Amino acid sequence: MNEYRWSDVHIGLKQEFDAVLTTQDAESFARISGDVNPLHVDGEYAVAAGFPGAVLFGMLTSALYSRLVGVYLPGKFALLQGIDIDFSSPCHGGEELHVEGEVIYMNEAYQRFEIKATIRKAAGKLVSRAKIRVGFHGG
Repeated sequence: MNEYRWSDVHIGLKQEFDAVLTTQDAESFARISGDVNPLHVDGEYAVAAGFPGAVLFGMLTSALYSRLVGVYLPGKFALLQGIDIDFSSPCHGGEELHVEGEVIYMNEAYQRFEIKATIRKAAGKLVSRAKIRVGFHGG
């Protein structure tokens, strides 16, 4: 886990990581969220709808943005303050995902910065893009 402080952050600072979300992760998300839409929990329904299998929840894949901020950029002292996400293509359990984030804006007065982030499939296809607003907590 990174422990960046305000003085360590600069425009252009980047972090990235790879992750795989499983069908078990989707089952847990459905149980926790209460979202039981069949596109996400019924593989046969998803196939009939034209997908190769159950589609991972967009908000489940977005949890990787939380990991980006809370573990990598800035890490331990992160305070995620807001996030805007646009989804581009669906994911399925077991696909390798690549998450990247780069600091694009800093506000000294509020010690707040913005990250431009993406999640892509292994072949480079865009899953989602986000603008993430981050501050710091004590520590």
